[in-house]
Amino acid sequence: MSTSAGEIDRRSALNDARVRNFVAAARVAHLATADTSGQPHNVPLCFWYDGGELLYFVIDEKPKREHGRAIKRMRNLAENPRAAIVVDHYEENWSALAYVMIQGAAAIVEDAAEYQRVITNLRAKYPQYRAMALAPERNPLVRVTARRVHAWGNFAELPGRS
Repeated sequence: MSTSAGEIDRRSALNDARVRNFVAAARVAHLATADTSGQPHNVPLCFWYDGGELLYFVIDEKPKREHGRAIKRMRNLAENPRAAIVVDHYEENWSALAYVMIQGAAAIVEDAAEYQRVITNLRAKYPQYRAMALAPERNPLVRVTARRVHAWGNFAELPGRS
């Protein structure tokens, strides 16, 4: 998937198995939000990708100044539900660089079955979540639906990915 421009626009990038595998295998992503004044906010996060057009993250029990919906990323999403998630791979050999930026609409998951299904998948991906008593009222789960995807890099040659 390396091209001179290196970009595939819209959700079609997620139709490429190499891009989907890259996103699914990543351990960390970076979430960008902005409040209504446009003030940006960017944080690393653990996430689960459903293999289609949905990414999820939960406000977990790691130490934070605020909790649940009171933290900055959640306040921003309440004011402005547009978000961007970047999954990237860096090496000193710059020919091996790659990233996927997924821009979309974020919403708090209200459906109990969806919440439990995603938490189960997050716990399978991150053993640390198995020790956390995650609950919707204290630990909101956010779904980001991809609206635009920008993928760049040589996904076929990344270590551990095919």
